[in-house]
Amino acid sequence: MNEAGNSSFNVQSMHGDARRGTLSTMHGEVQTPVFMPIATVGALKTLLPSEVANLGASIILGNTYHLLLRPGEEALRRTGGVRPFMGWEGPMLTDSGGYQVFSLSKLNKTDDDGVTFQSHIDGSTHRLTAERSMEIQDAIGSSIRMQFDDVAAGNSTRERYEEAMERSLRWAARSKKRFDEIVGESTDAERPQLFGIVQGGTHEDLRARSLQGLIDIGFDGYAIGGLSVGESREDTFRIVRSLAQQMPKDRPRYFMGGGMPEEIVAYVSFGVDMFDCVLPTRNARHGSLFVWKGNPKNAVREAFRRAQAGESDVRIADALYEKIQITNERFTADDGCIDSESSAETSRQFSRAYLRHLFQTGETLGLRLATLQNLSFYLQMMQELRECTANPL
Repeated sequence: MNEAGNSSFNVQSMHGDARRGTLSTMHGEVQTPVFMPIATVGALKTLLPSEVANLGASIILGNTYHLLLRPGEEALRRTGGVRPFMGWEGPMLTDSGGYQVFSLSKLNKTDDDGVTFQSHIDGSTHRLTAERSMEIQDAIGSSIRMQFDDVAAGNSTRERYEEAMERSLRWAARSKKRFDEIVGESTDAERPQLFGIVQGGTHEDLRARSLQGLIDIGFDGYAIGGLSVGESREDTFRIVRSLAQQMPKDRPRYFMGGGMPEEIVAYVSFGVDMFDCVLPTRNARHGSLFVWKGNPKNAVREAFRRAQAGESDVRIADALYEKIQITNERFTADDGCIDSESSAETSRQFSRAYLRHLFQTGETLGLRLATLQNLSFYLQMMQELRECTANPL
């Protein structure tokens, strides 16, 4: 096993396959399992970085594709990277840009060297390769960086999944080579980390080949990519459960880009450590809120118990939360607070009727209050999951 230096990840306790750990980065420590709020373009969707930190976030995610387009590599280097630019003091992970090239660009052409694509903003043409992804992520100044990968759609043929997996492995080796050239002889305290991405669609044998190829190259952590892109949830659970049993025990395991609350609880029970997802902020913008079903500690412990017992995602969700549409007329005169169990002070302070009023009148404050609620829900859930893995049931 050719690993990338000494592991910066320490597993502190386990409950079944679920793990609690500490991930040390050049910009601070992260307690896992962890959820990373998304700052796609260097902003946390209506919230100040300090507000997100106060909710319990220890690490955020930035996007290479979007930051390449705006403000661009030159501006990023001039400002010293995204973290000082936006005022975030903690660690940041950046994805490689591969998924956004696949999902957002107006027109793209993939070859064995990289991807040529047109910007979804103005149609301008750009080129992204494994090497360029490493260079742009260096300009962003992230703590954890992802290899450049080829993402196949969730309804792809086995042939397409295999092609994307093999190409991603070749790009992984090139990403690692350029990453090592960039970081040079940096000390451990100054060194960013590089994660490899396991591809292979819904085929366990392709996933196993991908993982072994990445282990042979050697990375600081390993991510499960190419899921939540159209395949069934049953297939996703099957692949994640299988991979978690095979991934190195002394490296962080990261599920990329997926996560209804019940999914995250299940993945934690399988042994996954890191998560990101647009769902809390995207739902908030549309007035859709995650609210606790009773006491959060009890709700998460019961959901976790159900996940470990192999119960369905529906049963896990039923223990955790209710999803409400605050724009619904039934909340017009609801003077109860947004969520009495929320860790967000604003959710205990303001009523559901008031939040509905803000959405009805188009006030930006409504977006802020909804985003605070949903992010606080996710971050509070992760804190309780860390307690579950630290103190076995």
